[in-house]
Amino acid sequence: MVSNFSSAVVLGLCIGFLWGTGCSLVLAYSVYLAGYRKAIKESLKSAPPTRYTEVFERMQARRARKLAKKKAKLEAAGASDAAPTAEAPVGKSL
Repeated sequence: MVSNFSSAVVLGLCIGFLWGTGCSLVLAYSVYLAGYRKAIKESLKSAPPTRYTEVFERMQARRARKLAKKKAKLEAAGASDAAPTAEAPVGKSL
């Protein structure tokens, strides 16, 4: 009697584990696929989304402020000729 019960429990646990793993993988794949489709759809638009442009403008402004602050700090230290520029050097790769 006990051996039948233990084999049923083991079988139930295996099936339950496989079912749960399968469901979680299906859910993760559907979330991934939906995000991928949305990204492709947005990339095909002629104009970028407004949120993208707003965030991009804020990032550029923050970089410009940091660069200006760094440049002012170097000029105050008397090293104005070694101030960094916003453009990368031509012909040099990282």
